[in-house]
Amino acid sequence: MSDHWKATVDQRVCVRTGLCAATAPGEFDLDERGQGRATADPLPATQAVRDAAESCPVEAITLSDATTGERVFPPQ
Repeated sequence: MSDHWKATVDQRVCVRTGLCAATAPGEFDLDERGQGRATADPLPATQAVRDAAESCPVEAITLSDATTGERVFPPQ
């Protein structure tokens, strides 16, 4: 597994709680409509990024290994 993840926020599912940006403010922020988004592609594979994905109440964030594409979160 690589040391970077691709974070995808499904904008159709995001309910704009801002928990991702609050949990990992350097890695996620909110767009002009208040929806979550990753600040870079790829993101470092850190516990803070995983915590941000896990904090989303509607699982709008998917993390995948940046090298292999293997899903990291949510589990399949």
